[in-house]
Amino acid sequence: MQPSTAGRGVNEGFGARLAGVLDGFGHLCVGIDPSAAALAAWGLEDTPASLETYSGRLIEAAAGPAPLVKVQAAFFERHGAAGVAVLERVLAACRQAGVISILDVKRGDIGSTMDGYAATYFGPAAPMPADAVTLSPYLGFGSLERAIALAQGAGQGVFVLALTSNPDGAAVQQARRADGLTVAQAVLTAAGRANRGQNGPGSVGVVIGATLGALDEATAKLVRELGGPILAPGLGAQGASPDDLAGVFGEAYAQVVAPASRAIASAGPSLAALLGRIENLQAELGGAGAKWPERPV
Repeated sequence: MQPSTAGRGVNEGFGARLAGVLDGFGHLCVGIDPSAAALAAWGLEDTPASLETYSGRLIEAAAGPAPLVKVQAAFFERHGAAGVAVLERVLAACRQAGVISILDVKRGDIGSTMDGYAATYFGPAAPMPADAVTLSPYLGFGSLERAIALAQGAGQGVFVLALTSNPDGAAVQQARRADGLTVAQAVLTAAGRANRGQNGPGSVGVVIGATLGALDEATAKLVRELGGPILAPGLGAQGASPDDLAGVFGEAYAQVVAPASRAIASAGPSLAALLGRIENLQAELGGAGAKWPERPV
């Protein structure tokens, strides 16, 4: 099972393929969050079959103007084995459609347990391969290193939680370590180090909320030097605007992936209406043709 070839060349890593999509289309990432409320808004029952109908329509809409989706695993897993089976087929549908998939699972553990999670998502034998997955570093960034190496070796990517927008996140992420760095800055530093030595754009990204406001200069410098993509949730229903994104990330805006779920899905289920909403949001975000800043070697 191979990750999507959307973006640039078929044999390039995740970072290069994603950069090709961002350079060519812009920043928008279509969120696939089939909650019970989202299904009901489309007149669908809360069943595994409806998960597939809902997801398939959004993949179809994304495949033209914004070939990049973020799939929230929780809304599939809540249906048990049947929902997980749908999730596997949804990821396969992304590959078939040439759409880059980011699977939002926020996995993070130590030792053989993390190896088990990694084997689920990364490598040619993985049963649920996405182009990239989200990871949590809060058992230590080192606990993710083998998973990151497996992802990079397979041409896949990761997004590591760094600065999330939930109110309780700051108590952990902005805590200052003995070396003077905040926890978030230490995550950014480690992610940037993991991208060094990679050809072209790196495949180790970070998650930074779009509603945080302007970053302090030390953090902004680490973001500019990351060399990988930034997943920036918060656009639309969570309150962030395209101007907010540009304000938070400044020179690093070219690296930003901006997921939107309810802001897009609320136009459905009509394919034409979904396409119109996606095209409008993509135009508002702009950024097509921008280039990533150089990272330190």
